[in-house]
Amino acid sequence: MSIKISFRNNLPPLIRRSLPSAENQYFKSITKPLQKKESASQNNYNPRQKVEEILKEMNDMVGLKMVKKFIIELQAFVEIQKKREKENLVTEPLVLHMIFSGNPGSGKTTVARLIGKLFKEMGVLQKGHIIECERADLVGEYIGHTANKTREMVKKALGGVLFIDEAYSLARGGEKDFGKEAIDSLVKAMEDHKENLILILAGYRIEMDNFIQTNPGLKSRFPIHISFPDYSIDELMAIGELMLTKRQYEFSPESKIAFKKMFLNMGSFHPYSGNARMVRNIIEKTIRKQAVRLYSEPNPSREDLIRIEAVDLCNDDI
Repeated sequence: MSIKISFRNNLPPLIRRSLPSAENQYFKSITKPLQKKESASQNNYNPRQKVEEILKEMNDMVGLKMVKKFIIELQAFVEIQKKREKENLVTEPLVLHMIFSGNPGSGKTTVARLIGKLFKEMGVLQKGHIIECERADLVGEYIGHTANKTREMVKKALGGVLFIDEAYSLARGGEKDFGKEAIDSLVKAMEDHKENLILILAGYRIEMDNFIQTNPGLKSRFPIHISFPDYSIDELMAIGELMLTKRQYEFSPESKIAFKKMFLNMGSFHPYSGNARMVRNIIEKTIRKQAVRLYSEPNPSREDLIRIEAVDLCNDDI
């Protein structure tokens, strides 16, 4: 290492310190391993493998047999249209805006998230993220406010999916309501950003059918309509067991029978008994009740901490 001192009039001396070449080389190359690691990660990126992982995640979901079948068809359609385009063959336009109809908790939001990730890996969307919103996020309180709010939500969703839950509520207020302005703004956004945005409208089946009739241009702009059926009792059982397994709990034989009886009793008077969200609420309450039961025991075993007993289930959950 060398030191050079320069003397200046009426100023402190200026000291310059230079590193030897080997030391300089070290500091110059200190970030190279990180660059190499990033490059290696990029080289290992395999879109096809990512697509298979997303499809496996979807197939691992309980139920939704027809929904899964349709998504596979949709994936195949997009891939083949891309191959036809490379061969200069006539292609079908990729209009991928969708209507999801079904009761709450039937998997609509989860499938929308998977679709965003799937189309990102397939090169249809740039980002593949999902922006979830409802009427309050789109409709303003005065003239002109709604268009700005809607454009802002569209801007956030560009490159991904804009998912509007209970979309039928946009048409509920009549002629003087600003919901119609939101619909008009969405229709315009679909045209302006048709290659970089997928719009998914979701809600109850009958209400969504009526909603589509309110605007003559909506039906043709949403060629994909996916119906989400309620889960069967066996599927609700499987969902509950899967939720417990992920949290490292399990039913005892008696509690499993009691759990099934809850759904048998519930189906006779609960309008949305085929609801996975309701199952999650029951499971979370059951875990809390098991904790209260075990808290009074001095030394619960590992098996005690894992096992859910029938007493942990309560008919109040119905």
